[in-house]
Amino acid sequence: MSVGVTRQGASAWFWGLAWGAWLLLFLQQTADAWLRDVPWIIWCGKLLPLLIFVPGMLKDRLRSFIWLCFMCLLYFIALVQYLFSAPGSLLAQTGMLAVVVLFTAAMLYVRARGPELRAAYPPATSPEG
Repeated sequence: MSVGVTRQGASAWFWGLAWGAWLLLFLQQTADAWLRDVPWIIWCGKLLPLLIFVPGMLKDRLRSFIWLCFMCLLYFIALVQYLFSAPGSLLAQTGMLAVVVLFTAAMLYVRARGPELRAAYPPATSPEG
């Protein structure tokens, strides 16, 4: 539905920022799993929640961005624990930066993009009878 409407101004910027932060968080989680030499099931637990939202984000579905914000909270909790256990870890600090930027950018993208989509697709009005 919303793929045909071009992003303008702030929504385009927040969209790019959200994707950049998503990629950074994905790479951070991959590097963390690699360096800790975790089993494959942990790899799935770290990466699949991020991958689930990619199809909806590519189709510009705001609901996917909203649910991604909720998922970010789980990553935030895990990264806070990681930072407390290894305060000097650059990997943990990078992950925390990525998750905070991702949450903020996705939230602001939804806020900026919603009015654009509502303007492009006004609700159908029923004829008065």
